[in-house]
Amino acid sequence: MMRTTPLLTLTTLFALGAGLATPAHADDADALSLQAAPAPAAAAESPLRAALELGVGRIDLRNPSDTRDAHRASLDLRYSTRLNDAWRLTLSDRLDDTHPAPAGQHATMNSLREAFVGWQADPATSLDFGRINWRQGPAYGWNPTDYFRSGGLRTITTADPVALREMRMGTVMARFGRLWDGGGVSLALAPKLADAPSTSPGSLDLGATNAQNRALLTVNSRFSDRVSAQGLLLLQHGTAPTLGASATALASDALVAYAEWSSGKTVSLIDQVSGSAPTQRRTQQASVGLTYTLPTDLALTVEAEYNGAGLDSAGWNSLFNQGPAAYQRYQVLTQPSQELGTRRAWLFYASQKGLGLKQLDLTGFVRVNAIDHSRLVWAELRYHWPRFDAALQWQRAYGDTLSEFGFMPYRQVVQLLGTFYF
Repeated sequence: MMRTTPLLTLTTLFALGAGLATPAHADDADALSLQAAPAPAAAAESPLRAALELGVGRIDLRNPSDTRDAHRASLDLRYSTRLNDAWRLTLSDRLDDTHPAPAGQHATMNSLREAFVGWQADPATSLDFGRINWRQGPAYGWNPTDYFRSGGLRTITTADPVALREMRMGTVMARFGRLWDGGGVSLALAPKLADAPSTSPGSLDLGATNAQNRALLTVNSRFSDRVSAQGLLLLQHGTAPTLGASATALASDALVAYAEWSSGKTVSLIDQVSGSAPTQRRTQQASVGLTYTLPTDLALTVEAEYNGAGLDSAGWNSLFNQGPAAYQRYQVLTQPSQELGTRRAWLFYASQKGLGLKQLDLTGFVRVNAIDHSRLVWAELRYHWPRFDAALQWQRAYGDTLSEFGFMPYRQVVQLLGTFYF
């Protein structure tokens, strides 16, 4: 049974937030936006945005079958200001205190997501130096062209893949950008700064994000008001070049089509889990999806995902034959990088702004492993006030005992959250 004290405390905070707030004045949702930020914008005149999130919940364990109380506090800070006409400073940090602590981690972990200075002499030319969360690709659940996502997540507080892209640590790099009419080019140089990830709570964790020398070249082109594309070339020390491409097309006023593709040499996931001799093979990776927005502003997305280095049926059997320790190694390899662990998967994602009430939003997804047919279901109901959010989250894993989601240690997670914005 759950303890009632933290629930009563958080319920009291909800009541205080609702009583002090006036009705929200939310902007109209962009029906064609592929990614939406759930948090309300801070006042334009303030360079600092801060959010304090408090949560309580219950976890249903799978093995042994048991229930466990959970609570969390997260402090999210973002600071962005112009130093003069040409230079700007951006800082972004997140501190999470999670109980129970994830396996193999400290309960309290700090993530310095961004810390960089930028120079822009004119609207077409820019230079950035520091840790930057540079995201690539239009897909929702898995982005094969998002090459700098490796090791970006120190701790995971939600299953929502869209939110996780915003929460992760960036990569230390020097980035040059040049825009022209209908397109642009960017070049990023990311040096090796450490050999391995750190488990220290206050570490910059440069070994997670900058464990090898890399260079990324991107070229963007807008062919029309409805079609845009991007080409990518990734160079890594000791590895053949990786090629990538993505495209987005507005098929109609309500339908968006998108695709990502990447081709490069990598070590298969089962070899990494098993500790076998690392043999690199050229593999293909892709995500293809459609987003349809109904007149009610309900946006529905279906996405097909393929990872040539992921586990096929034989790979999953080999993983489970190695026991729980192998599954834990699999999670360590995939979760911090938002990597697709299985060979093929489906994602069904839905979001509704203004569910009956203007301030009430619904978000949810179903992720399906197309190899073993196990499923992960997640949903969030969130109510906005000007400076406070209340949210209820539910997550459940379905599948046979020896399947990706059927083997997860958490069968079900329910959380009640309150977020204060400053």
